[in-house]
Amino acid sequence: MKNIIYFNPSDAAKFDFERYANSLKRYAEIPDADIKTALKCLNEYENLHVSRLVELGTALIEKFGTEAKAKQYFEAHEQYFGEKFERLRRITGYLVGTLDRWNDGKKAEEKARVKHSVNSAISDAVRAERLQEQALAHNLAYATA
Repeated sequence: MKNIIYFNPSDAAKFDFERYANSLKRYAEIPDADIKTALKCLNEYENLHVSRLVELGTALIEKFGTEAKAKQYFEAHEQYFGEKFERLRRITGYLVGTLDRWNDGKKAEEKARVKHSVNSAISDAVRAERLQEQALAHNLAYATA
């Protein structure tokens, strides 16, 4: 990563590790080696929005400090996130933020659905056993509803 974008691409600034590390160390004692390790996942990017660094910093402060200090750090840099938004998920064909307004039948359908994994490292026998367990749970969910 070479440039940090704050609000617009025109306001990009060169990334300064010392400045970033010092801003984190105001909230928790975080070893430089751990900060560098956390930043490795961002090295491939030429430009990076500052909000990504704030999220990373919040996680580091929570790990090496306290949750309260992490919240303080996040709130001090909250202006870089723009407007608040609600997380939307697509579940069984509906765009939803939360499931609290769903009826019992739709909640049971969501709970019983098969969650597919990208990881193909498990054996066919384990996969078949998991699918059998999910099928049983699915049938039980409808039998008890």
